[in-house]
Amino acid sequence: MIIAIDGPAAAGKGTLARRLADRFRLAFLDTGRLYRAVGVKLARSGLDVSDVETAVALASEVTAADLDDQELKSEAAANAASRVAAMPEVRAALVDFQRAFASNPPGGAMGAVLDGRDIGTVICPDADVKLFVTARIEVRARRRVKELRERGLEAIYDRVLHEMKERDARDSERHVSPLVPAEDSFVIDTSDLDVTAALVAAVKYVSSRKLSG
Repeated sequence: MIIAIDGPAAAGKGTLARRLADRFRLAFLDTGRLYRAVGVKLARSGLDVSDVETAVALASEVTAADLDDQELKSEAAANAASRVAAMPEVRAALVDFQRAFASNPPGGAMGAVLDGRDIGTVICPDADVKLFVTARIEVRARRRVKELRERGLEAIYDRVLHEMKERDARDSERHVSPLVPAEDSFVIDTSDLDVTAALVAAVKYVSSRKLSG
C-alpha cells in the first residue's frame, strides 16, 4: 500500500503521516526533508540557494543519512527548502529517491507513507490512497509559532505568518509540481481538529479504500 499525503506547511500532515505509518505498519518518508537537506547543504557551503547548478549536484547526492540532520528542523531550512523546491531541475533530481522509497520500502515494510507537496500528483500518481491535509493559514501560523517556541527558538507571529504566506505562494504558483490537491484526493481540514480527530478521519478513509480495493 502506498499512501500519498500532500498539504501546506503546519497543516498537520507530518504528524498524521507518521501516525498512519505506525497504524498500518508502513515505512514513512517526509519528502520535505530532502529539499531541506539540499537547502542546508547550500547554506553550509556559503552558496546562494538560487544556485541551480550546485543545488542539482547536491540533490543528486542526498542520502537517507542526510535526513537525520537536526538542522533540518529550523525555519531557515524550511524557507531554503521552499526556494530550492521551486527549481524544476532539483525536483527532477529527487524524483528517483522518492519513487524508489515508495516501490521498495525499507525494513521489509508492506508499503509506504510519503508526505510532501506533490506526492499524489507527481511522485506517486497511482498511490492507493491520496490525502490532502490543509488548515486556515492563521491556524497554521499559530501552530508553527508554538512549535518553534517549544524548541526554545524565538518566534514572532506576524513574521511567521508573513513567511508562511510567501512560502505558500512559492509552493502553489511554481510552474513545475505546484502544491494542489490531486483530483482523487480526500481533503482533511485540520483547522478545527485535534491530532486524534484528524487521525480518526484519515484511518477511516484509508480503511475504506483497503476494503474497496
